[in-house]
Amino acid sequence: MYDGIKLFLEWVGYFFIAYLIGYSTFLFLSVVVGSLDLYKRNRQEMLKSILPSDYYLPISIIVPAYNEEVTVADTVRSLLALDYRSYEIIVVDDGSKDRTSEVLAETFDMHLVHRPIRRQINCQREEYVYETRAQKVAVTLIRKKNGGKADALNMGINAANFPYFICMDADSVLQYDSLRRIAQPILENGNVVAVGGIVRISNDVELENGRVKHYRLPRNILAFMQVLEYDRSFLASRILFDRFNGSLIISGAFGLFKKDTVIAAGGYDSGTMGEDMELVVKLHEYCTVNNIDYAIRYASDAICWTQAPERLRDLCKQRKRWHLGLFQSMYKHRVMFSNHRFGAVSFVSYLYFLIYELLSPFIEIFGVFTMVLAWWFDLINVPFMLLFFLIYAVFGSVLTLTAFFSRIYTADLTLSFGDGLKAVCLCLFELVFLRFILAWVRCTAFIGYRKKKLSWGRIERREIDLK
Repeated sequence: MYDGIKLFLEWVGYFFIAYLIGYSTFLFLSVVVGSLDLYKRNRQEMLKSILPSDYYLPISIIVPAYNEEVTVADTVRSLLALDYRSYEIIVVDDGSKDRTSEVLAETFDMHLVHRPIRRQINCQREEYVYETRAQKVAVTLIRKKNGGKADALNMGINAANFPYFICMDADSVLQYDSLRRIAQPILENGNVVAVGGIVRISNDVELENGRVKHYRLPRNILAFMQVLEYDRSFLASRILFDRFNGSLIISGAFGLFKKDTVIAAGGYDSGTMGEDMELVVKLHEYCTVNNIDYAIRYASDAICWTQAPERLRDLCKQRKRWHLGLFQSMYKHRVMFSNHRFGAVSFVSYLYFLIYELLSPFIEIFGVFTMVLAWWFDLINVPFMLLFFLIYAVFGSVLTLTAFFSRIYTADLTLSFGDGLKAVCLCLFELVFLRFILAWVRCTAFIGYRKKKLSWGRIERREIDLK
């Protein structure tokens, strides 16, 4: 038995060395490519080597809302301040139990209208429609029977008047130039069917008319660590995947889509928790199967500011939902796995999300278990193990800080010395401790998920800091 356990742990050791080397190599390449891309774009911006600002795509902004009376008015107010000419705002109240609709109607002096909505995608029927033309652009409020976020987005698509639409969250704020920047890839290439933007954390950031008035990192430690996590994520894999049309995720907080292609593909799936990822994977499959020349891009300079959970309980609920959505999307579109027809999307993107996103929490928890087993049978070199993980943690922390400070520099943000020092001190804690906490949370995500698979997943909201 002893020899069998020894052989088992030996092979497990080889596996984890390969696993960590693979992830570290991918993270290194991603951060290097991402940083170079940001500096290149920053230089182009300074040299004005971008498209002229008088070219516009008509865009419908869809804001699904459920019990968002605290933030929805500020969100719409921020959208009205965008530096863009041709767009409309559609808020879809998915049967809220609070005063979401009333607050919006009262704040913007909206009036009840009798407007038929052609349902090109199936969704719950509308109860009433409010509109106002007194603002900078048309603002529409649709109150409908509760059907979940995906159902609310489908209603918004049905009501949209323009050929492109943006979906965003009701607790988010778009930067003043974000529409122009997220539309640029489509102006450069007419085959683009979707564009993802970057999501940044707005906790304790002061915004004025869509501009950063005062930037500081969150006082809340949990939100602070999520800033580091977001910057590493959005700088790393998304820019690298964009190089070969391999993006599988566009954040539900900020994404631009071509309406007729989305309708043809069937719209958002109301049966999944991760409707944002599922739609992007669906577009890859739909366009490839139907031999449509397409591209799904990532605009690293189109910024959306959103609130991050400040309580561990809320963060755990969020990450459980994300992990379930990832599983549902990958399982539903498993035809893409090791399928040469999908090219790099199958053999790079799908494989990466399978190993290093979907299965990674189980692999990491299994790794902890095998270390305890090896220690119990005195089959582990503790000093060597600690040195190995310390090197890995320092390496990951350096890449995290590289991504973080690259974002700060290229976004022309001013960071205080205290915040910079705090980031250096917390990056190792975020990588080692928070990562393993969330790994356990993601491992347990499947317990009882069927009972809540269509719920919105609520977190505590607070008013957006708009001066």
